[in-house]
Amino acid sequence: MNTPPLARRLLAELLGSAFLAALVIGSGIAAQTLSPNDVGLELLENAAATAAGLYTIILMFGPISGGHFNPAVSLADASFGGLRWRHALAYIPAQVAGCMLGAVAANGMFSLAAISISTHNRATSAHLFSEAIATVGLLLVIFSLARSNRANGIPAAVGAYIGAAYFFTSSASFANPAITVGRMFSDTFAGIAPASVPGYVAAQLIGCVCAVLLVRALYPDVTPAEAEEILLPHRQELAG
Repeated sequence: MNTPPLARRLLAELLGSAFLAALVIGSGIAAQTLSPNDVGLELLENAAATAAGLYTIILMFGPISGGHFNPAVSLADASFGGLRWRHALAYIPAQVAGCMLGAVAANGMFSLAAISISTHNRATSAHLFSEAIATVGLLLVIFSLARSNRANGIPAAVGAYIGAAYFFTSSASFANPAITVGRMFSDTFAGIAPASVPGYVAAQLIGCVCAVLLVRALYPDVTPAEAEEILLPHRQELAG
């Protein structure tokens, strides 16, 4: 299967990121409405919707762009040679813009102000440590499967991991600089205050670097060309 033109891939990343932000924020608003004053149940509802939705979004857009929706994934992919650096750098603004668009859409679906800056402060040391761990785990899931001829399991595995990470991390596992920025624009259950964003993004990028080093240590003999050969049949299956 030929690689789609960059413009089409950027559109897929924009739309996928928008759907991701809309489902994370929208399900958070719905959970807060349906289960007021029960934070545990709200988190469960938010996590379940995010896990299921992420799985389907990767299936929708994965055959076109790889289904990153996350600058950390794009940067890691570029470091392994699976994506050109200039394309990875083009993906990032599309992902951030998509997440911002999704936040506005989620607010609108629940009759809230289109943009409301979050006041939910999250940047404690435990939260930042959690974000680094969550990002390491997410990238290990993706690239371990990709490098061991199991790439067709990535959509389900990513959804399952993020759903679980909502609970085993104190930060509720953003693990994504683009969604972190997007969630700043909704003062709701899933929001994050602007003051917390730089720390989260820094922790996620540190997690990205650690994950790349770990993948190289765990799969030292897989070259970029071999990784592409492993991924190609599964991309054809998804597209076909």
